[in-house]
Amino acid sequence: MGRHLVRILASQGHELHVTSRNRSGLEGGVKYIRGNAHNPEFMASLLSQRWGAIVDFMVYTTTEFQQRYEQLLEATEQYIFVSSARVYADSAAPIKENSPRLLDIAEDTHYLKTDEYALAKARQEDLLFASSQNNWSIIRPYITYDDERLQLGVLEKEDWLYRALQSRTIVTAKDIQAKRTTLTSGEDVSRALAALIGQESALGEAFHITCDHNLTWRDVTDCYTLTLERNGYKPRVVEQELAQFLEWRSGKYQVLYDRMYDRIFDNRKINQFIDTASFTAPKEGLRQCLERFMNNKPYSFKMPNWREEALKDRVTGERASWVEPKGGKQKIKYSLFRIMPKAGRGLVR
Repeated sequence: MGRHLVRILASQGHELHVTSRNRSGLEGGVKYIRGNAHNPEFMASLLSQRWGAIVDFMVYTTTEFQQRYEQLLEATEQYIFVSSARVYADSAAPIKENSPRLLDIAEDTHYLKTDEYALAKARQEDLLFASSQNNWSIIRPYITYDDERLQLGVLEKEDWLYRALQSRTIVTAKDIQAKRTTLTSGEDVSRALAALIGQESALGEAFHITCDHNLTWRDVTDCYTLTLERNGYKPRVVEQELAQFLEWRSGKYQVLYDRMYDRIFDNRKINQFIDTASFTAPKEGLRQCLERFMNNKPYSFKMPNWREEALKDRVTGERASWVEPKGGKQKIKYSLFRIMPKAGRGLVR
């Protein structure tokens, strides 16, 4: 979302400053400030100045945010906290901004003791809700996509698309495939976020920003596989039972407390500021993004999780080529988990 928001705000004539770990100087009318935004000293120097608006994409621990949020509020006219629609609990009705959150009603004591993403975002929201200042706006995007981010259930493109392009089977969870979800173009979310900046009526309020359309994850899979077929690939898909899926897939709470829910949203609140009917329909948007990704060679992938790749290949009876894992450590990890998963757990860290 960030790069789209920068482009949109720059085109509107705003003076922009963007923190970055690896860029500095003026580019295209945008001033990049190099530094680590997790570093308190770096942020203190920035927050000693007064800003018209601060849009905060950072992922904090709750403790970290508690130490910082008052500084952020004091340094700006409008602080926009990027939360997540993952904060919501399961809901049979379309989700509204005041629908119950997991933090409020979950009964899983082990889960509640964690600072897992959905809980952390909700706890950080609560700090803003309880603040004596109301110069904040909370936004809750749900699953966003772009040319470089194409999700399938809990799987990133490195977990499924990489395999398809290597002619190996995509492994998914049958129970997740049947759930309804809402996917929104990152550019559309950024347009809506930009529309909130400077709006007095948006202060002290939370908004989710999602597409009006919903579909099943199986529909998403079909969209991806059809697009791959049009580009000369022959993707195969295996749907596992959930217990089998969780034997190799990490991040069980994201599965159990999000992807196993139907996620359908009531968008009337954000429609005060932008017409969500103008958002790109997900099937078309996903197709376009996947097409652009495949047309832009060499393909851009982060390093796959070679432990998970090995465990998936045990299920499908397939094997990665020896040159795919980069470096000796990754080759050893893949080989151990592919051949002796129990031994691999004890030997590979």
